[in-house]
Amino acid sequence: MEETILRPQAEQRYQRELAALRLWDQDNKKPQNWLLSPKAVRLFILGSPRPVRCGDQELQINKKYLGNDALVERCIITLAGNRGLMLVGEPGTAKTMLSELLSAAISGCSTNTVQGTAGTTEDMIKYSWNYALLLAKGPSREALVPSPLYVGMEKGILTRFEEITRTPAEVQDSLISVLSDKVLNIPELGDEGLLFARPGFNVIGTANTRDKGVNEMSSALKRRFNFETVQPVRDVALEKQIILNEVGALASAAGITRPLDTEAAELLAATYHELREGVSDMGHRIEKPSAVMSTAEAISVYYQTLMTAWYYGDGRMDERILVDNLVGAVAKESREDLDKITNYFSTVVRDKARQEGGAWTRYYEARTRLK
Repeated sequence: MEETILRPQAEQRYQRELAALRLWDQDNKKPQNWLLSPKAVRLFILGSPRPVRCGDQELQINKKYLGNDALVERCIITLAGNRGLMLVGEPGTAKTMLSELLSAAISGCSTNTVQGTAGTTEDMIKYSWNYALLLAKGPSREALVPSPLYVGMEKGILTRFEEITRTPAEVQDSLISVLSDKVLNIPELGDEGLLFARPGFNVIGTANTRDKGVNEMSSALKRRFNFETVQPVRDVALEKQIILNEVGALASAAGITRPLDTEAAELLAATYHELREGVSDMGHRIEKPSAVMSTAEAISVYYQTLMTAWYYGDGRMDERILVDNLVGAVAKESREDLDKITNYFSTVVRDKARQEGGAWTRYYEARTRLK
């Protein structure tokens, strides 16, 4: 029996597409050490309206990033050059997903990653030592333990640096010389202590705009990156589709075979969109919660509701459970946010229930769960 894993990486999840695109891509121009050309990377991430001929088969390449197509194109071109790529934006805007897709398509590996935290140290991004070997044999390549930046330079692959602004300033600034000169100095190895980056190496960083000021990047480091701002989804129909796509993948991995409730996805997409924007499609002015009203949070709320229906109920999405999970997601930072959600139900959801009925009526009746 084939062993399953909890969360397949992009290169595992889309293994068949990536293999087929290598056949399709044989005659296209590609940067040195890239597995796919910029054209094929774009096709992998943004999909094609029609099946693509790959060798002796035709394969439908589905769109994976439902956002700004031009942004994706600029990201690919940046990574083909000498400057790093920095994706910035609100939490939950798929910055991490985009960096993972880019790494999988370009390098075939999305796991060469630094997860930035307040405790991240320089050896976690560059290299450390196997101290038993270090004591026994002295400084040597055998005793050196490579970290993601070292691996990326040595193999000529991308290094992902998540939540870079959450790391201390001295850790961030250790990237400056690497990004400028593409060389890593290892003083302990003496004359052999220079690691020159192979073609294909680059850095994709992500940073949340809500974290600005935690450990803001220096001007010197900013100049080593091209910045791209990933905006929240502005279209309710698109946000609904993202929720269904992502929850569908999670449900399939968990063995949940119940068809997804599109009405519940529409309720959540509209709720998150309107609370995020501060205005409803009927013209109501809404107080914005302080919590992050991201598409990623909406996906989590829907999936929690789906699992409750699958394991405890008859499989039907219950609007009362949907509201319970919504409260848990939105009111976790401030009690005042619960009042804002209550006001949203008392005005926007009430009027939509009167006008549209159906799921909106059941949603409004579930307001009693707002406690």
